[in-house]
Amino acid sequence: MNQLMNLFGGSAVVLIVFLLVFFVASMIVLNFGMIWIRALFSGARVTFTELVALRLRSVPVGVIVDTRITAVKSGLDITIDDLSTHFLAGGSVEMVVQALIAARKAGIHLVFDRACAIDLATKGTGKTVLEAVKTSVNPKVIDCPHPVPGKLTIDAVAKDGIAVKVKARVTVRTNLDRFVGGATEETIIARVGEGIVTTIGSSQSYKDVLENPDRISKTVLDKALDSNTAFEILSIDIADVDVGENVGAKLQAEQAEANKLIAQSQAEVRRAAAVAMEQEMVARTQEARARVVEAEAQVPLAMAEAFRSGNLGVMDYYRMRNVQADTAMRSTIAGGASAGATDKSVG
Repeated sequence: MNQLMNLFGGSAVVLIVFLLVFFVASMIVLNFGMIWIRALFSGARVTFTELVALRLRSVPVGVIVDTRITAVKSGLDITIDDLSTHFLAGGSVEMVVQALIAARKAGIHLVFDRACAIDLATKGTGKTVLEAVKTSVNPKVIDCPHPVPGKLTIDAVAKDGIAVKVKARVTVRTNLDRFVGGATEETIIARVGEGIVTTIGSSQSYKDVLENPDRISKTVLDKALDSNTAFEILSIDIADVDVGENVGAKLQAEQAEANKLIAQSQAEVRRAAAVAMEQEMVARTQEARARVVEAEAQVPLAMAEAFRSGNLGVMDYYRMRNVQADTAMRSTIAGGASAGATDKSVG
């Protein structure tokens, strides 16, 4: 009896295990059967183990498998692990595969790892790795200056003081080998603008720029402006050249006006100093007159003191007065004679 019970018990365990395995296999087939069949008939076989691993890693199975099917149909040898790894890194597997297909058809050597690096580098910039590959095949034109900021021309001043307004167009092609870590379009625009300003500034006259606008292109191209950038400059074309205002004359006029204001302010300072000096001399004159009046006031006091002390007598005082009167008379006579002689000369 015990042996029979053990036999039936062992059979039940085996049955349960079998049912459990069957259930798991059925769930796997129900979940991944259509995807597995689609991959099988597309020539991009995958295993159920890879499909389960994708689901456990929260990777969209359908996207990864369909992307691999596209890659295999295009002749690309890309594994499920490669695609899932790039997806988990935050990249776009569909865009990477499309870029690889476009590069393959265009005859451009682009490996999967480089395409993934470019895809991650363009994340958040509004651009894609597919656009980079397309630009490498079909060059694009960049306006210089960029019209978005609102400035339509690059303004520079020649040595004769005349401003020249230039609008350029730069034809570039993506350099996939330098795309990761290379400078962007803004750097190209800034360098080209700097080259244009330098070339115009070194020209003797604005007429030289108008006569030979291609001189600007040649000079700027010789500077290797595309170094350490994600692009290769193919050509720089001058789209428009206009003559601006006479900046030199304007600056000279402003300088002359400034010099005039400075001279006027300096003259005003000198005038104020002269007025102050005049007022100071008037004050000094009044002060001197006050001292004279003060000294003259001391004469009567001194004479009175001389009378009291006996140093001056009455006769001495009268003689002094006679001398003063005689001196006054002589002065009057001399003044009258001078006036008469002047009248005769006039007559």
